[in-house]
Amino acid sequence: MDMKTATERTESPLTTEQFAQLGDGLIAYVRPMRSEDVNRLYPQAPHIAPGLTIFALFGADGAPIVLADSEEGCIGNAVENHLQMVSLH
Repeated sequence: MDMKTATERTESPLTTEQFAQLGDGLIAYVRPMRSEDVNRLYPQAPHIAPGLTIFALFGADGAPIVLADSEEGCIGNAVENHLQMVSLH
C-alpha cells in the first residue's frame, strides 16, 4: 500500500503568481505600524510626524490600500469597498 504521510509535500496546483492573487480585491487586513516605518517603506507617502501609531489596511497580496489614524478608519474603508476582513495571527 502506497500511502503518503502527513509530512510529505505534494506539488501545489497553483503557481506562485496564482497563489499571490488569491483574494485579490476581496480580502483585506489591518496592521498597526509606526509612522517612521510608513515613511521608510513608502517614500511616496506624505511625511508623518515620528512616534505615532498608524493603522494600515492591506490587500490580500500585502499591497497597502489606505493609512488611517485608527483601526476603525481602516475597517470603515474596507466596508465601503466591500472587502472581507481577516485576522492575522
